[in-house]
Amino acid sequence: MNKKMFTLAEANELLPYVREELSFLQKSKRSFYELYQKREQLKKQQPLDEGAIFSLECQLEFLELEAKMHVTQLISKGIQVKDIDIGLFDFPAMIDGEEVLLCWREGEESITHYHGLHDGFMGRKPIV
Repeated sequence: MNKKMFTLAEANELLPYVREELSFLQKSKRSFYELYQKREQLKKQQPLDEGAIFSLECQLEFLELEAKMHVTQLISKGIQVKDIDIGLFDFPAMIDGEEVLLCWREGEESITHYHGLHDGFMGRKPIV
């Protein structure tokens, strides 16, 4: 299977979708953490409320599957999900005949930077 390569315009066109997915994933992660904490507290109580614990475990499993589905959708479009917490995504591209990653971080209006395949966020350079 060929790797999807993006033009800058194509990657920027996907940012509304990426923002929406990021918002969903960040909310899901917060919900997961809250339910996890609640389940852990219930496990410490005596007598154990096994029904409530089971219910929380089902909710946790659903949230995990749902989040994985959303990440898989992003990946299937060729988008690389780097970090949900800070909202970091990469888009494979070619610049001057070199394979690079167009880099977008939550809060940025558009994609304005890229980095080499092994440079990571700290190696970002402005797109000229």
